[in-house]
Amino acid sequence: MLSVVVSLTSSSMSMSSGKLQDESQWSSEELKLSQLLDTQAVRELHVAIQSQWDPIRLSACQTAAGRALWRHVIHDPLADLLAGETYLRSLHQKIKKDLLNNARETSGVILAVRTLWFDSKIDAALSSFAGEAQVVLLGAGMDTRAYRLTSLKQTDVFEVDFPDVLEVKATLLEAATESMNEHNPPKMTAKSLERVAADIRNADWVEKLKRSGFEPEKKTVWVLEGILYYLSHSQALQVLKTIADKCSLAHTVLLGDFMNKPSTTMSSSLFHFYSDWPDDLLPSLGFSDVKLSQIGDPDAHFGLMDDQLNLFNKLRGLPRSAQIHPDDGTPCCRLYLVQASGLPNETNI
Repeated sequence: MLSVVVSLTSSSMSMSSGKLQDESQWSSEELKLSQLLDTQAVRELHVAIQSQWDPIRLSACQTAAGRALWRHVIHDPLADLLAGETYLRSLHQKIKKDLLNNARETSGVILAVRTLWFDSKIDAALSSFAGEAQVVLLGAGMDTRAYRLTSLKQTDVFEVDFPDVLEVKATLLEAATESMNEHNPPKMTAKSLERVAADIRNADWVEKLKRSGFEPEKKTVWVLEGILYYLSHSQALQVLKTIADKCSLAHTVLLGDFMNKPSTTMSSSLFHFYSDWPDDLLPSLGFSDVKLSQIGDPDAHFGLMDDQLNLFNKLRGLPRSAQIHPDDGTPCCRLYLVQASGLPNETNI
C-alpha cells in the first residue's frame, strides 16, 4: 500500500532528488536481478500478483522496487525478491532516463527519503522507551523492517494488511529461505513478528490485532507509511482516532505520511484522504505532541536533496497554504512526514 512514490515519479514532475554524488550504481546498461527471482515458484507468484492484485496491493511491490534500486542508501536484501522483475525493470528504466536527461530529480528519491525518515524515527522512538515495546505496521505490504532494523531486537512487531498480501509475502520469504545458502537465510532482527490479516477500513481490525498478541497497555509505535491517502476521510479519521485513544493507556508514537489536497488530484481513483494541516488535525484527535517535516527539511534530507531547484526544495520556499505554484501554475503537491505522540498522564486536547 505504498505507491505514492511511484505515482509521484510518474507525473510530469519527476519527484526525486538532486544530483547524487555517486551515480555508478545506475550507470550500467543492464539491470542485475537477484538470483532469488530465478526460481520457478517465485516467478509464478509474481505472475499471479500481476494478474490478480489491484493497484493498492500492487503498490507494495512498487515500493519494494524503490528500496531495491536505492540500495546504496537503504540496506534491504529482500527488496528485489518482494518487488519482482516487472517493477524492478520499470523503475530502473525511469532512473536511467532521468540520468540521461540530466534531470534535477531522479525517480525514487522520495521513497528513499521517506524510508530513511521512518527508519530513523522508529529507532529514536524505541530508544526513548524504557522497557519492552511494540511496533504496529498498518498496511505493511512488502515492508521488511522486522528483518533489517536492529533496533527491533527487543520489540514485538505486528504487520497488518490484506490476507492475500500477507500470504504471498510469507510465501516469497519461504522461497527465499529455501533457495538461499542454508547458512545465510533471511533472519528476523525483531524479537517477534505476527502477521495480522485485516482490512483497516473495517472496524474489526483492532480486535484481530489484539487476538494476535497486541497489548494496548504496552508502549507502541504505530507506523502508517503510504497508507492513509488510500482511505476515505471517515476511514482515515477513525484509524487515527483509534490510535490516539491508545495514548490514555500507554506511551504512544504515531509515524505517518500525509498528502495535501493538490496531491490527491494525481490519481482521483486511488487517493482520497488528505490533510493540508496534519499538525492541527492530530492534536484535535487526542495527540499532545506533533512534529511535521517536509521532504528536504533537515530531518528529511539524508544528503539526497542538495539541488535547491528540485521540486521539493522549491515547494518548501512557498507558504504551506499555497495550492498552485506561482511560477508555472502547477499544483503544489506536498507530502508531509509527521510524528505524533502522547502519554497516559497528559491531558489531550
